[in-house]
Amino acid sequence: MTVLWKSAAILVSTMLLLSCGTEEKPIAKRLTPPPGVGPVIRSSTDDPKAVVAGGNAPATPISTTAPEDIAWIDFEGEGIPELSQLLSTPKKGPWEQSETIARQSAAREGKPILIWFTDSSRSPVCKLLSSELFATHEFGKWADQHIVRLRVDSNVAVDETELSLDEKVTREASLREYVRNLKKRYRVLGSPSLLMLNPSGAVIARFRGYKSGDADFLWGLIKHNTHAAEASTKEWRKQLEAKGYREWEGKAGKSIFAKLVSYSNGKLILIEPGGERFRTDEDNLSRKDKRWIEEQKTSRGIE
Repeated sequence: MTVLWKSAAILVSTMLLLSCGTEEKPIAKRLTPPPGVGPVIRSSTDDPKAVVAGGNAPATPISTTAPEDIAWIDFEGEGIPELSQLLSTPKKGPWEQSETIARQSAAREGKPILIWFTDSSRSPVCKLLSSELFATHEFGKWADQHIVRLRVDSNVAVDETELSLDEKVTREASLREYVRNLKKRYRVLGSPSLLMLNPSGAVIARFRGYKSGDADFLWGLIKHNTHAAEASTKEWRKQLEAKGYREWEGKAGKSIFAKLVSYSNGKLILIEPGGERFRTDEDNLSRKDKRWIEEQKTSRGIE
């Protein structure tokens, strides 16, 4: 009987050792985020406080217009801005200040958005990030080609000299509320915080904090997620193209991604994925666009 108990004890001990040696460690799964989210964010010093990309409430995606036939009839274009004004308006700076404008630009250009939540007056880390990365010529040249930049600064100041004191106070209060709402929507705590969004508005990555000397490492993460966004952006555009959206180009070479919703006697109304409408004359379009319109008119028997 004693022999049986010893044998059983040996067997149980052996099974426990085997189970301990072959137990699957869940940490590998935790370090592998789901597809499309991006890599686990760690500092170059392997900081244990690293955060996983994403994790915040997703932005409300830009809603696409419902499929509809082009109206080849007379229309009223009053109140709709001219497309030429849009295409000729210069950018005020490398960083957009409005989320709406940033998302419109991303949809037009098919680029992801980098949102930088900063505090330019009270955060030395934000100043460090700016000087070591965002303010450099190399980053600016790359960003102009690959991303749309949006800066959300907690340091709110209105410098318009034409405004009265009351108007400045009201404007600053409105801007502070705007910043608070954006932080709440994206669940941002502390500065600096960085988010990357697809042109459709879906969050693809999130980075928090910064350490001196990590500029190249952080830039590498931004580049990685920019490349990861390309596939989903192509799919998003492909779905819109099936609904009638295409690239429209002006004579100066600038273009927008939009759908023709109305045409009459050389006058057009275009609508972007975000719902913005613009009017233009056929003479202001590229030869490629003019040929497309002629093909559409011919297929419908319109002279």
